[in-house]
Amino acid sequence: MVRGMLRRVIVAGGAVVVLGACATAEVATPRPLETVAGSGQEMRTEPSPTPTPSPLGPAGVVPAAGEVGEIDVAELPPVISSIPTGRKVVFLTIDDGWEQDPGFAEQVLKQRIPVTVFAMRDAVEARGPIDPAAFGGKFVGAGGWSYFQDLGAPIENHTLTHPDMRTLGFDGQKAEICGASRAIYRRMGVRPTLFRPPFGNYNTDTLRAAKSCGIEAVLLWTASVQPGGKIAYQTPDKKLHPGDILLLHFRPNLARDFRVLVRKIKRRGFELGNLDAYLHAAMR
Repeated sequence: MVRGMLRRVIVAGGAVVVLGACATAEVATPRPLETVAGSGQEMRTEPSPTPTPSPLGPAGVVPAAGEVGEIDVAELPPVISSIPTGRKVVFLTIDDGWEQDPGFAEQVLKQRIPVTVFAMRDAVEARGPIDPAAFGGKFVGAGGWSYFQDLGAPIENHTLTHPDMRTLGFDGQKAEICGASRAIYRRMGVRPTLFRPPFGNYNTDTLRAAKSCGIEAVLLWTASVQPGGKIAYQTPDKKLHPGDILLLHFRPNLARDFRVLVRKIKRRGFELGNLDAYLHAAMR
């Protein structure tokens, strides 16, 4: 069961139901002291902002009863690169957070396009060396965390500083993941339940560290989106498949590339899915 995702979806009669306009927003009420899972250490929490849901409820299609296959949930968080469904639905995920283009945010909000953000603290706050692919952008660090609050999308974990996790020991990996979760919680009021390792690189220590930080699944991808909205497939047939998870980045020209990508996906007969709802149905 995906505990953290219950904040966004409920199950009724075997079907996933998205809470709509009448739903009451969950208010995070931090305790004076909180124990980090698996660490045995207490840390003092800070008051967090109340999550502000869309008045229309989350965007994207949700699964029908019995549509989604089961993802095995073992002792460690599962590593997921696609959702087990036969429906022509794909999922959009966006990494890092360097380029904070208001034109992209406007598209997502006005068209109610479902996206899931995997935020890296140093990118969102534009500190330290900037990703070379983000150079030349007009909006690097332009809005900070407020940009992502206004975006209205789920904000998940992509570490503090974007290291290759395999180069770190357990303690170093835990510091990156738990530190990013705390940063997101302080700013967004919701603690991440999903983690994407930088470069897609991970090992068993990554999964152990992620679990100790409250992460319930590690998300990879089946295709990445390049400049111009071009899709780079990881499958031999070079096609979209039901349940594919697509990877984008907050880089220059994202607003333009995103328009091209969404049109391309819809022309091929695919819908855009609500990732939280599908994961909830699969990890039962």
